[in-house]
Amino acid sequence: MKKLKVSLLLLLAFILLVGCSSGASTSGEAGEDSKNVTINFGVTPWTSTIPPTKVAKLLLEDMGYTVKETNADAGGVYTGLSKGDLDVFMDSWLPVMHANYMEQFGDKLEDTAVSYTDGELGWVIPTYVEGIESVEDLKGKEDLFGGKVYGIEEGAGMSVTSKKMIEELGLDFEYVASSEGGMLAQAQRIMAKEEPVLFLGWRPHPMFANYDLKVLPSPEGYFDTSEVHVITNNELKDKAPEAYELLSNWSMNVSDIEKMIVEIEDNNRDAEEVAQEWIDNHPDEVKAIKGE
Repeated sequence: MKKLKVSLLLLLAFILLVGCSSGASTSGEAGEDSKNVTINFGVTPWTSTIPPTKVAKLLLEDMGYTVKETNADAGGVYTGLSKGDLDVFMDSWLPVMHANYMEQFGDKLEDTAVSYTDGELGWVIPTYVEGIESVEDLKGKEDLFGGKVYGIEEGAGMSVTSKKMIEELGLDFEYVASSEGGMLAQAQRIMAKEEPVLFLGWRPHPMFANYDLKVLPSPEGYFDTSEVHVITNNELKDKAPEAYELLSNWSMNVSDIEKMIVEIEDNNRDAEEVAQEWIDNHPDEVKAIKGE
């Protein structure tokens, strides 16, 4: 009888051991792609970068990934992507604005998805400034704007294009590089006096909701309407295939992004809170991104 009891106990212990091992194995297989994988997003100092980055971050974290954000200017982001230090950039303006970076680093990067197709950008002026309808109309009227174009950081594609346009079109302007916030603060001071001012603008951006502005059409090859793309480094597909799959399905409406920017910038709301609200209120879009 004792031998029978011992045999039964051993059998029970074996069954429990096998069951636990099986469960652990199943759990490990289910999280194999996302466990112990960190995805690093490059984040430029532009308001348009924040909403899609935060939405992607929350969705990937929900899948089990660890997500980091690294702040850098555009040149730093593309360099980081090319070296594998960064994995994803949600705000690549193509085919023109960031073409120089894609030409330099393109063999190490992947154009993964188009977020939206109506990224308007260029030099902007307040609508109360009369007689200027295009960049060509600025020739000979540089003094009206104090001989200055207010712009963003030196490494940005828009800065590179602006300097090229000034030189090639023979415009007598000084390009004043600053942060996005510094540029807007200077423009706001001048617009408060209803004086002419020339600065960089792009959509999506709350400046178009807060002020009456117009983008000046530029000659072909400078500031063309852009598509905004999701760029990843070449290693992400193998490093985190499920994350890559989600990013390859990426799409967000430009008007949604502008509304989110206003909530974050003007209403001082937490960016991740606003991103979560978008996720909660757009189940169909989220399902499409997840490929469901």
